[in-house]
Amino acid sequence: MTISKHKNKTLTVLICLLFGSLGAHRLYLYGKRDNFAWLHFMSLPISFLISKLYFNLNFFITFGPWMLSFLISILMCLVLGLKSDEHWDAQFNPHSGTKSASSWPLAILLVFSVGLGAISLLFVMARGFDLLYTGGAYG
Repeated sequence: MTISKHKNKTLTVLICLLFGSLGAHRLYLYGKRDNFAWLHFMSLPISFLISKLYFNLNFFITFGPWMLSFLISILMCLVLGLKSDEHWDAQFNPHSGTKSASSWPLAILLVFSVGLGAISLLFVMARGFDLLYTGGAYG
């Protein structure tokens, strides 16, 4: 039995909250061979390329892949942070030798994740309906 490095749940949620749209949380959990981490990371250059090729399109449309990656990362913050410590250890720390003990910093990060996710989702819905029904007349 090999002893693997212990992965901290609070640190994972913090990385996911700050750099999740770039796939940093998946690189921390699964390593460099994770395809979804690279998909998250490629969303920003793809969005930048679309904005340069189609410069007359709205920002909301050209940076759509990055915004989708951001919303998915906020959802992953909540999914990863709300796992029980036993389930977390069984999935990510099966051979680490130490047990996870999450405390109040994780709860604070989850509250920030819910707030940021709600604000972001409301922005996306409001701007999407504005573009759909008025053609962007209100902004």
